[in-house]
Amino acid sequence: AAPGPRSYTALRDEAVKLFNSLQQLESERDPVPLMQGVLQTCLDLPPLVDEIYCQLVKQTTEPPAPGGQGDLHYWQLLTCMSCTFLPSPPVLRFLRFHLDRRSRFPASEMAKYACFIREALGKTKGRECVPSLEEILVLMRRQELICTVHCPGAPACRVAISSHTTAEEVARELVSRLGLSQSPNLFALYEQSRRREQPVGGTTLLADVLTRFE
Repeated sequence: AAPGPRSYTALRDEAVKLFNSLQQLESERDPVPLMQGVLQTCLDLPPLVDEIYCQLVKQTTEPPAPGGQGDLHYWQLLTCMSCTFLPSPPVLRFLRFHLDRRSRFPASEMAKYACFIREALGKTKGRECVPSLEEILVLMRRQELICTVHCPGAPACRVAISSHTTAEEVARELVSRLGLSQSPNLFALYEQSRRREQPVGGTTLLADVLTRFE
C-alpha cells in the first residue's frame, strides 16, 4: 500500500535515519520499498530534500565499486528524486555539475542515468505524492509507465506516460487516437473508485493519480 501518515522526530534525527537508510541501500536486495520510504520522508519534511541530494552526489562520486550494486542503487534513487523534487538553486547547480562530469563517459550505465536525471530536472515541478512502487521500478530502468484508460464507447487504451505527464496531455493524445480532434465536445479524464467518480484536473500529474490507486 502507499505510505500513510507518519510521525517524525526532530529534523536532525530524521536526517540521521535517512543517512542510515542510504547506507542500507548499498546491500538491499529489494531496494524499492526503502527508496519509497526515503522519498516519503522528503515529501513530508522538505528541508531534507537538499540533504539527500548532497548525500547521493557524495555517494556517486568515486564509489568504491563503480557500477556495482550499491553504486547502481544510489543512481536509481537519484533518478527517483529528480522526478519528484527540485533541490534549492545552489544544490541544483552542484548537482548539474556532478551530472555533467559523469556524462563525459557516455558508454557507461551511470552516464545514461546522469543524462536521464538532467532531463528530468528540467521538467520536475513537484509532486503531490511520492512515486508508486510500480513507478519506482520503471524509473530504475529509465522507462515509461504504462497506464490503461477506459474510454466510453471505445476499447480501453494503453498510454505510456512519464513522471511529468499531465492529464491534459493524455486527454489530447486519446482524442487524437480516437479521431475526435474535430469534435466540438470537451474531453477530460475521470478518476473512479468504489466510492466516487471525479474529473482529474488538466495539470494533475497522472503518476500522482496512479500512486493514489496503489
